[in-house]
Amino acid sequence: MNKSEVFVIGLMSGTSLDGIDLVYVKFDKNNYQFFEILESKTVSYSYKWKQDLQNSINFSSEELEDLDVNYGKYLGYVVNDFIDEFQIKNIDFIASHGHTVLHQPEKGITLQVGNGLEIANITKHKVVYDFRTQDVKLGGQGAPLVPIGDELLFSEYDYCLNLGGFANVSFKKGSKRIAYDICPVNIVLNKYAQKIGLEYDDRGKVAAKGNYIEELDVQLQKLHFYKEQAPKSLGLEWVKEKVFPKIDDNINKPEEVLRTFTDHVAWAIAREFPKEAKVLVTGGGAYNDYLIQKIKSIKNIDLIIPSKKIIDFKEALIFAFLGVLKLDNQVNCLCSVTGAEKNHSSGVVVNPSMVQ
Repeated sequence: MNKSEVFVIGLMSGTSLDGIDLVYVKFDKNNYQFFEILESKTVSYSYKWKQDLQNSINFSSEELEDLDVNYGKYLGYVVNDFIDEFQIKNIDFIASHGHTVLHQPEKGITLQVGNGLEIANITKHKVVYDFRTQDVKLGGQGAPLVPIGDELLFSEYDYCLNLGGFANVSFKKGSKRIAYDICPVNIVLNKYAQKIGLEYDDRGKVAAKGNYIEELDVQLQKLHFYKEQAPKSLGLEWVKEKVFPKIDDNINKPEEVLRTFTDHVAWAIAREFPKEAKVLVTGGGAYNDYLIQKIKSIKNIDLIIPSKKIIDFKEALIFAFLGVLKLDNQVNCLCSVTGAEKNHSSGVVVNPSMVQ
């Protein structure tokens, strides 16, 4: 890829299952900070897709293979609809994160479904996908992968904080980029909001009115993960094993869960930053007014909420960017972040009609 401008469609599906985020981005390879999100959209999941992806952690290997293919086809059709809706003509390639169904890097396991060849054959475009597996094979956590984008696209901030299914942070320490997961966020909050008929707790309004259960928060604060040093990452399996049982043993009312767990998230996040740190906040949690105010009440931190496009689509943007780096054979995965043996250029590249 020698030309200076490159046009990419980026795809991201997060653990909170809000939907598929799509961006159409122009990058200037002479200065990566001169990027432009030309079009963007979130496609919500049907009930069946949400159930299949949510339950896939319990699937057999054969069922996972089928899911990988079928979800890849689905992503291909979603991309085609996106291209048609916005009448997109100029596409160099598609970069897809897929959807994480298994993430146990300590066992050498990570799986993002969404077969890239299926996407390529349906869209008739080159696809870069499977960004995590190589890092895990190199002894890394396979996550987080967004920090290289923080480094090269958003370097004016002291810290980049993403509040999605999980909270994760990225920052420069000396000459190295450091990043890690902080705690679960929407993967927990959305589950309990849905128990009272809401997709999510809009702006934290329910949490703001709920009762705080100190005993539960104290138990959560004692989780061993909070004592571990980076690099470290979280997955749904850990939440199911460590977090949900504590909540369900202590609280019956979803409103109490939303209040207590939101306060817990604020505690976990505030302890990561020095006072007056300049922090870029993205992800769905950036809209949770109660959470943002709670963090600020614990510590005086400059939490900067950017444009809606950056809040909603920063991860899809950065996975598009990871594809740019991969096709130029540049580092897109930092060992200082994941704990892998070395920096490397991660991802699998497929063209339409390639044999698998």
